[in-house]
Amino acid sequence: MSAVVPVTFQPSPQASADGVLRERGQREVFCGLTGIVWLHRKIQDAFFLVVGSRTCAHLLQSAAGVMIFAEPRFGTAIIDERTLAGLADANDELDRVVTRLLERRPDIRLLFLVGSCPSEVIKLDLSRAAERLSGRFMPQVRVLNYSGSGIETTFTQGEDACLAALVPQLPAEARGAEPSLLVVGALPDVVEDQFSRLFGQIGLPAPRFLPARRAGAMPPVGPATRMLIAQPFLADTTRALQERGVQRITAPFPFGAEGTLAWFRAAARAFGCDGDRCEAVLAPPHARAVQALSRHRAALAGKRMFFFPDSQLEVPLARFVARELGMTLVEVGTPYLHRELLADELALLPEGTMLSEGQDVDRQLDRCRAARPDLVVCGLGLANPLEAEGITTKWSIELVFSPVHGFEQAGDLAALFARPLDRRARLAA
Repeated sequence: MSAVVPVTFQPSPQASADGVLRERGQREVFCGLTGIVWLHRKIQDAFFLVVGSRTCAHLLQSAAGVMIFAEPRFGTAIIDERTLAGLADANDELDRVVTRLLERRPDIRLLFLVGSCPSEVIKLDLSRAAERLSGRFMPQVRVLNYSGSGIETTFTQGEDACLAALVPQLPAEARGAEPSLLVVGALPDVVEDQFSRLFGQIGLPAPRFLPARRAGAMPPVGPATRMLIAQPFLADTTRALQERGVQRITAPFPFGAEGTLAWFRAAARAFGCDGDRCEAVLAPPHARAVQALSRHRAALAGKRMFFFPDSQLEVPLARFVARELGMTLVEVGTPYLHRELLADELALLPEGTMLSEGQDVDRQLDRCRAARPDLVVCGLGLANPLEAEGITTKWSIELVFSPVHGFEQAGDLAALFARPLDRRARLAA
């Protein structure tokens, strides 16, 4: 039996002066089409039409778990062999599919044409197709496009691209409008309702959300709009909103008791709300969150955590597990390190935290195996091989699919990390 020899990581020539290891190599991620799985549930009168291959269709069908006889709000326009061979005009085929779809589904008010690897490889201009189809079907249906291709992206960028495509279409706020609050990022309805209630009790304006639940309710924006970002992967959307004059409220992200408290406090300060009232409103839900976390801290404190780059939630989650659950961070990998969006989170990470940006999956696997962490957060493609080697894993995509934002979900978020360790312990017993 061979012994596992601890290996201390030495920064490679790719390590930058700021201590962040920047890797460029083979990656293991889902593509941006995966974002449709939660976005199609959020915008209730929108439809996501992927222009891609049968592989794209199988990915969405299996990921969403939708039966073939259901009426989901997504589908795939298959690029078949005739189109690839130039025997059929791709634009004519797309127009035919869209016309049939809208005839069958008159409830659709917003149609997204979603690019894929195949449509980008054959240079199909979906922006021009969206413009052409909007001219034909407006005002009943607006047609937009964005890329869900996984050639150079990770899966949460699908939501970023979708929301960034919406921003130019948002109505302009009225001249002389009072300051308004915009929460940016797709959240479960129950979380939106919780946030709205707390903002109202603090004395803030009733928040608007992007995306809205219906296409006709998208929020107006302009220089009087103040935005709170709820998801750390929305760099392009944030930039697009700032170009329309929207001002960002800087804050950590609302994960855990600490992050959520800081998020609400930042909003209250931005609107000049009474500090005592804000603290009085937030104290009870914050106390409940701390109590919920205490039930899991005993099992997780001191455990060593390794994050593979996948969802772009890694940095806020690393802050959460280190500061609120007492876990030790071995390495925190993220596909893209958006320093501006993550500035408040980076400042809260324990000193000396090993950060890596991008991925060279073989090298990172070597570091993970050498460190033998107690828990690894990674994509589905790496989880089973690591589990076979005796390393406990948590699927990173589950952290995106699950309601994890806010005070009331703090305990559920901690449970997602505690459950795999509990399962491992039960199997070993």
